[in-house]
Amino acid sequence: MTLTQLRYVIAIADTHSMNEAARTLFIAQPSLSQAMKELEEEIGITLFNRSNRGVRITPEGEEFLGYARAVVEQYRLVEDRYVEKKNSKKRFSVSMQHYTFAVKAFVELVKQFGMDEYEFAVHETKTYEVIEDVKNFRSEIGILYLNDFNSAVLTKLFQESGLEFKEIFKCGIYVYMWKGHPLANRDEIELEELEEYPCLSFEQGVNNSFYFAEEVLSTYAYKRLIKANDRATLLNLMVGLNGYTLCSGIICESLNGSDYCAVKLKSKELMTIGYLKRKGMPLSTLGQKYLDEIRKFRASL
Repeated sequence: MTLTQLRYVIAIADTHSMNEAARTLFIAQPSLSQAMKELEEEIGITLFNRSNRGVRITPEGEEFLGYARAVVEQYRLVEDRYVEKKNSKKRFSVSMQHYTFAVKAFVELVKQFGMDEYEFAVHETKTYEVIEDVKNFRSEIGILYLNDFNSAVLTKLFQESGLEFKEIFKCGIYVYMWKGHPLANRDEIELEELEEYPCLSFEQGVNNSFYFAEEVLSTYAYKRLIKANDRATLLNLMVGLNGYTLCSGIICESLNGSDYCAVKLKSKELMTIGYLKRKGMPLSTLGQKYLDEIRKFRASL
């Protein structure tokens, strides 16, 4: 296996075509196909399925691709620094469920370190994609939650993906709504009192399992339920329809504004907010600092 072959794999995955990849790599298509055949024979797995419609990467190929991207990127950094003598920027990327406090911590990290020496990326996305991003080296850290319901299933998936979950803090369940909601001034709300209002939930796409839900109590038979795929839409639905969602209770007015509030739900259920990382790989300085920023939100619980 060579660095050149890893670059070939990345090009094919990005273009979904042997012919197009060959053109971008400035090599003949038969040479590229032969190189992939030799690599697949060497590592003992099929990386791509070929058909008249093009090339599709296999599940085993997806995992290999993550490692290939990491190796090629690390080689590029070494080459830039020691061969080309370039001042290459260090990179930090994080993936997360839709948590305002996780975005706020990212904002504070960028302010602290600046963008002259660092390149940052943040991915606020679906639960399964958070896991895949860390697994495939797209992100160093993934922020999500576990509870009694989803813990066994997700922990098994973490282990199968070569990941480990570390607790940051535990919190109760809160009802997040706009301040004009009829129940917004309550000290505590029972779930049954919310039946006449739409529960707002983040869409999980093809992995729309109860275990991947971003909201706790995902198996509850909600009388009214609306799914959306971004935080801004949920906030609009809260105002327009008196909708609500269930959350950790951490409010970030500097990002979402002061028109929203969190009211304690009458429940003994707890959420464990934590982070995913590659098993056996130490966190970078920026990764550690990012988690320090998130831990500051403990005081608001």
